[in-house]
Amino acid sequence: MSATVALAPAASPFRVGLRRFRRHRTGMLGFLVVAAFIVMALAAPVLAPYSPIATSWSAIRQAPSLAHWMGTDELGRDELSRVMWGARASLAAGVVSVFIAGVIGVPAGLIAGFAGGWVDGVLSRIVDAMLAIPFLILAIALAAFLGPNLRNAMIAIGISTAPVFMRVARAATLDAMTLDFIEAARAVGNPPWRIAVRHIAPNITAPVLVQVTLSIATAIIAEASLSFLGLGEQPPQPSWGSMLNAAQQFLTQAPWLAIFPGLAIFLVVLGFNLMGDGLRDVLDTRRRG
Repeated sequence: MSATVALAPAASPFRVGLRRFRRHRTGMLGFLVVAAFIVMALAAPVLAPYSPIATSWSAIRQAPSLAHWMGTDELGRDELSRVMWGARASLAAGVVSVFIAGVIGVPAGLIAGFAGGWVDGVLSRIVDAMLAIPFLILAIALAAFLGPNLRNAMIAIGISTAPVFMRVARAATLDAMTLDFIEAARAVGNPPWRIAVRHIAPNITAPVLVQVTLSIATAIIAEASLSFLGLGEQPPQPSWGSMLNAAQQFLTQAPWLAIFPGLAIFLVVLGFNLMGDGLRDVLDTRRRG
């Protein structure tokens, strides 16, 4: 009498990675912080107790109270409502600018690493020239050239971040090209474009994904810096950076005007960095040991 043993289907790589990430405490903490800010930004029209641009001359620079949990600003606007609505500008700037950087940098890095030769040389020199300029200085110059508004600030941050994605994608491509299955794909006669798209591109996803989370944090700080300088979101629309700019005149009389938007920037950037470190630990096989 022979017995048959039913084998359980193998878990997909996505499920395995998700299970590992759930066990990563700091990564999950960062994810929960980021998720809380995303919910706050999406639900700002419902959760915000007041309009973020409604002024009240009878409530100028009031300290935190039951009526205004985070106080009011120099025009009597509710600080809590402005922090909630400001999360929309900051998170949108982080996501959109990193998307722009990825669209520019990842294909360029894949082409440079796969093609090699003079193509790699030209693209690498362009990236080196851009990286020679400090990131924030380049973003400020581009935003000033394009014009002061949130859309142009996102474009400027995206272009300034693209060289980082190009380097990450190029390094991951060069690493992937040493794997045995790439040589096997060449041996069976696959054309170069098919090897790059079907075999190399999926294998550079992990480092690019980690870079995305870390770059969103950098982009949020850059957007706040540009708004602080008047090159990002324009008044009266709320932005954490512009709120800090207005608060610098009242640091001694009304310190809450700087504390709460500054704390929001700190927490969301910390959340993205913790989540990025968790993804790096989970996805990088060399660090997982």
